[in-house]
Amino acid sequence: MNNGTKSGVMKHLKADIKTFEHEKQDDVKLMKKLKKAPKKHERKESKSKKKIEKVEREFKEGKLHSGSKKGPVVTNPKQAIAIAMSEAGKSRKSRK
Repeated sequence: MNNGTKSGVMKHLKADIKTFEHEKQDDVKLMKKLKKAPKKHERKESKSKKKIEKVEREFKEGKLHSGSKKGPVVTNPKQAIAIAMSEAGKSRKSRK
């Protein structure tokens, strides 16, 4: 290689490095924006998760009733899961 080719390659490498640095800065900015974005879905998920945990706890304690408190006590774990999903609003199709 002669000196003219080396300097041309070096110019291209320097340009590539600058491009990568700019892309990295853009990625960092994007990540900061994503971290600041409100997480509405996660809040809804946590509310439903708490509701499911509450119903499961009632089932384990033997205090979960089908229907109202006057109804029979639930003994089938599958029925308890169905009640929990229904109360948390997870059994319905999402509306979009």
